[in-house]
Amino acid sequence: MREILLSDVDDIARGAAILGAGGGGDPYIGKLLAEVAIERHGPVPSVDIDEVPPDAVVVPVSTMGAPTVGTEKLPSGHEATAALRALERVMGKQATHLVPIEIGGVNSVIPIAAAAETGLPLVDGDAMGRAFPEAHMVLPSLIGVSCTPMVIVDDKGNTTVLDTVDNRWAERLARSVCIEAGCSVFTADTVLTGEQLRAGLVAGTMTLAHRLGRAVRLSPEPVATASALLDGHLLITGKVVDVDRATTGGFARGHARVEGIGGHRGSRLTLSFQNEHLVAERDGEVVTSTPDLICVLDNETGQPVTTEGLRYGNRVAVLGVPCDSRWTTREGLRLTGPRAFGYDHDYRPITAVPNSLGSKSLGDKR
Repeated sequence: MREILLSDVDDIARGAAILGAGGGGDPYIGKLLAEVAIERHGPVPSVDIDEVPPDAVVVPVSTMGAPTVGTEKLPSGHEATAALRALERVMGKQATHLVPIEIGGVNSVIPIAAAAETGLPLVDGDAMGRAFPEAHMVLPSLIGVSCTPMVIVDDKGNTTVLDTVDNRWAERLARSVCIEAGCSVFTADTVLTGEQLRAGLVAGTMTLAHRLGRAVRLSPEPVATASALLDGHLLITGKVVDVDRATTGGFARGHARVEGIGGHRGSRLTLSFQNEHLVAERDGEVVTSTPDLICVLDNETGQPVTTEGLRYGNRVAVLGVPCDSRWTTREGLRLTGPRAFGYDHDYRPITAVPNSLGSKSLGDKR
């Protein structure tokens, strides 16, 4: 068992936002909530998957909604714990551990805040190895774990409990509640036993986020450092020249165009996103697609740029990063591949795309 200290939170938030593929919500908001919770209640115990007893009750807590709304509709900081307590009442038993549902933005640090407030240990892992936009897009779905009972808590004090026939229905009904509640809610759902963690989680992702965030902060070449740590492929360095984004259906959806600069001048990359980046097309060719990660970083600082934070004029580096191998199985692609989001093309592994732009261009700011 280790402890997550106040001094760790900033690096975890930074690294998690990179791993979130543009999604997961504003990391700054979650970082503040986690820092306040640790200041009030002390460090958070963190355990490896192998340290969790087989009969443990492990509960993910998270936010759901459009990140464009979450940056304006700020939480009080107690919603995640309220959702957890409501779920415990529904289950008739208490949680023994908490875990992030995804390693991305606010949804990686909200569980730290909840763990500090409740005194529960936090499992070092998550259910995606990245962030996905829909509730059923989790590894537990691949092993038959239900997303329900699911508790949804909003800022007005309403609590909704879902018990659905399958995980896709959990997403559909939860999204409807989320929209009616203003496109930003907190949830507790997808309860796992300790015995299910190895198959249902990606192990060690909180530690990876911490290591990545710290390395980016300290490196004189932060983008190159992030790429090396994640086995990433540089897709382009360039300037954001257009962002077409709308909040619709409970998601932030849209496209962004990046024109190459420096050694990438003459190339153009189009990003398509639904909370998270899903497809990257360079000069008309798909070069990265879900479930692989598309990570957008500030070209000078290596700071993550989320989909709601994309602005005209941003100088960015875009990386393609391999996903957890379970997502590339037939069932994994059925759940999270390009066709699951309505794109008319198959998954092309990022490892099949030549890293032809070259690491020499990572530091080119022109």
